[in-house]
Amino acid sequence: MNKYVTGAMIRRLRERRNMTQHQLAEKINVSDKAVSKWETGRGYPDIALVEPLAEALGVSLTELFSGEDVVNTNRSFNMLRMKLYVCPICGNIIQSTGEAVISCCGMILPLLEAEPEDDSHCLHIGRTEDEYYVTIPHEMSKTHYISFILALKDDGYEIRKLYPEGPAEARFRISRTKSILYFCNQHGLFRAR
Repeated sequence: MNKYVTGAMIRRLRERRNMTQHQLAEKINVSDKAVSKWETGRGYPDIALVEPLAEALGVSLTELFSGEDVVNTNRSFNMLRMKLYVCPICGNIIQSTGEAVISCCGMILPLLEAEPEDDSHCLHIGRTEDEYYVTIPHEMSKTHYISFILALKDDGYEIRKLYPEGPAEARFRISRTKSILYFCNQHGLFRAR
């Protein structure tokens, strides 16, 4: 433990909980002089006291050891910020909800960035009662094909895996669909207009 950061951290967390040194000492069965030593950097808590200390201060062990507040900055995750990766070897589709290093088949996969549609990659959406019927007039050979179509929703996603020499079409429930993405194995990820 870094005696300056940890001591300041103990004091900050204790004061945040409106506790005196004496009250904290009583919670973990030590003297208030011991708490004072920790906070001023003249001593360290015994390793057996670290877990009860973290519990008394209302933090995780990681937060206490790091000397910094560990805050989940992604409390209100937005599915529209989802990240996609596709393995060029096996076709595995991997989704993450934040920054990550993803590997498959022994290689690190690049993050896919959705491009706007172009003349050769253009999706058509038809509508039935409660579904979108999506078709893509695209080559579907063994070497050049649409690998998947994904309906991104505010509470998740629906994905339809496509295969070479099959139709480039899919059906998705309309409910909560925000956008549609699709992946060409040679040209990358596209976002429908």
